[in-house]
Amino acid sequence: MDDILKGKKAALIDMDGVIYDSMKYHAKAWELMMAEAGIPCTAEDVYINEGMTGPALINLLSQRAFGHGVSKERANELYGLKTKYFRQVGRNEPMPGTDRMLKALECMGIRRVLVTGSSQSTLIDNINNDYPNAFIPGDKVTANDVTKGKPDPEPYLKGLAIAGVKPEEAFVIENAPLGVRAGKAAGLFTIAVTTGPIPREAFEKEGADIIFPSMPDFADYLTTLCRDKVSE
Repeated sequence: MDDILKGKKAALIDMDGVIYDSMKYHAKAWELMMAEAGIPCTAEDVYINEGMTGPALINLLSQRAFGHGVSKERANELYGLKTKYFRQVGRNEPMPGTDRMLKALECMGIRRVLVTGSSQSTLIDNINNDYPNAFIPGDKVTANDVTKGKPDPEPYLKGLAIAGVKPEEAFVIENAPLGVRAGKAAGLFTIAVTTGPIPREAFEKEGADIIFPSMPDFADYLTTLCRDKVSE
């Protein structure tokens, strides 16, 4: 089997839709909040723009609907409301196959760094419980650590700095087109896993280096690489 990860030392891993099967809950929370704010928003809007900071997405949808954004204070207020709704409707559902994926990366000696556009503490704080020892303490970049967020390369550049590796020594695991765009802009080999309703073509358009149809399929691939490595 071809080893697409030869020479790689670090994996920069998205959270929503990769670590957790949480995008359906984010979409519901966004729809509830935006309906209350009077700004048109669909689940598709949430999925296709995943990775943006909350205020950035609010401004994008407001600009689309009304021709203008909202104030910083209003954006923060609305995102706080979205967070409230997520706490009501959200669930900590580990993505099927992710545990095997993380263990296979460990088997290959690849450092794992969380890089998420979310600041959702209900998920971030539970990672250590759901995936014990998967991430070294401090090996994470969240929306609270960046000023621009995806699709800007800033989050992945920060992830590279944490891992202490060059772009050619790391790769991205993403489930969102904007995340793929951010990874490519940071000079990284980018793996897309279609864990949601976004079509394969959207990842191809952003230049994903390889696309897996599901997390179990990706985990199977990595497990085989691990097995081959151990038997060498």
